[in-house]
Amino acid sequence: MTIQAPAAQDSAAAVPDSNRAFVSGARILSIGIASTGLFTFAYLATASHVLSRSGYSRIALGWSIMYVIVSVIYRPIEQLLSRTISDRHARGDWSSAVLRTPALIQAAFAVSFLVVALALRDTLIHDVFDGGTALYWVLVIAVVAYAASYFARGWLAGHRRFALYGALVFLESTSRFTFAMLAVVGLTHGEDAVAAGMAVAPFVSLCVIPFAFTRVRKTGPAGQEAVEAEAAADPASRLSLRHGSHFAVSVVAIMLAEQTLMNAGVIAAAASSHFVLTLGLTGFVFNILLIVRAPLMLFQAIQTAILPHLTRLLARESVTEFRALVRRTTQLTLAFGLAVALGLLLIGPPVMKLLVGDHGFTYKRFGLAAVGLGLGFHLTSGTLNQALLARGRANIAARAWVIAAAAFVAFISFPTIASVVTRTEVGYCGATALLTLMLFVVYRAPADLTGAVPAPAPAGG
Repeated sequence: MTIQAPAAQDSAAAVPDSNRAFVSGARILSIGIASTGLFTFAYLATASHVLSRSGYSRIALGWSIMYVIVSVIYRPIEQLLSRTISDRHARGDWSSAVLRTPALIQAAFAVSFLVVALALRDTLIHDVFDGGTALYWVLVIAVVAYAASYFARGWLAGHRRFALYGALVFLESTSRFTFAMLAVVGLTHGEDAVAAGMAVAPFVSLCVIPFAFTRVRKTGPAGQEAVEAEAAADPASRLSLRHGSHFAVSVVAIMLAEQTLMNAGVIAAAASSHFVLTLGLTGFVFNILLIVRAPLMLFQAIQTAILPHLTRLLARESVTEFRALVRRTTQLTLAFGLAVALGLLLIGPPVMKLLVGDHGFTYKRFGLAAVGLGLGFHLTSGTLNQALLARGRANIAARAWVIAAAAFVAFISFPTIASVVTRTEVGYCGATALLTLMLFVVYRAPADLTGAVPAPAPAGG
């Protein structure tokens, strides 16, 4: 037994309310995640100023590795939860049994990472972190802890608890930044003390969870617990492990491709010379890509709110609203990217040097502008990607992302073309433009827009 779907007229009347909820949720998330982006940027910028070139380069490399891993293996479950919970609520078919499959997949990802990390302990310590044992343990602890943090994000987004979502990521970023500030005022010293913030942050972020469940108990409808208990016993109410795994694997490919676009340049810089950590080239390339990271973190507010909202619109067959929202958002992201590119063309080099330093290298205004334009394409691709995920076309979207990432890696792998910095800047812009074009073609192709999530599988599916 599950909760009955609302009548058609109630569903139609609820669309304006849903739109208002989306706008309100996106506004709340924008405030929280904008602050998060600023504190994350401040954490890295502060580390750049208080640490040596080699120390900051190791922090930058550790951050890149951690962010790649957690984004690739955990964000798929966040999006699976967000999409599935939102769809079930829109159809009046919610049951907590739907959480079981995502929880199993998330736990499997975390355990798999831990096994691989422990097996590669010596390699990571000596060959990646140049003997930094503390950085290795920071990576292990942080990645395992983020399993719970990202699961909580998906649950909050699916239930449209955007204020708590914003609070979660805000606490994460501010607690991490605190460790950098302790080094500034002299209470701590060295890269290990600054890096510790990366391990502590996911634990602090989970402080919002008790508030989420307290409100559920207070505001849940009468008899809800009994209904969910009965629904949980019904196999038809559960999310199919096969369907959930297929979706998660496709989004893993998307996340891996996105992190390749954001971090392959840093890794290429690290591999370009045996003495790269001393020279600071890794940190310099990382600083250039901070142009991308900070706005992408801000745009997560829109992405987090837009996936459950688009899913609800499809569940209610509001195709016109669906297309209008995608069109408005892509226009906004393209305009934003163009504005960033123009700003970087005019004042990019002195501003970058002031904010994060240059590590003995020189910022080129045209290269920075190319990264800014690529940012616009990247944000636009994110919107089109969410639209395809809402339509259940994650596998096709994943192919486009993988092709674009492969093209980027191929381009930066040829040292005869230009310096690693120029290859990163131009390659990022070209790859994101290619990605936007491919996703737009897929988005415009005729497809069913009447349902987001397939019907639950029968028992044993």
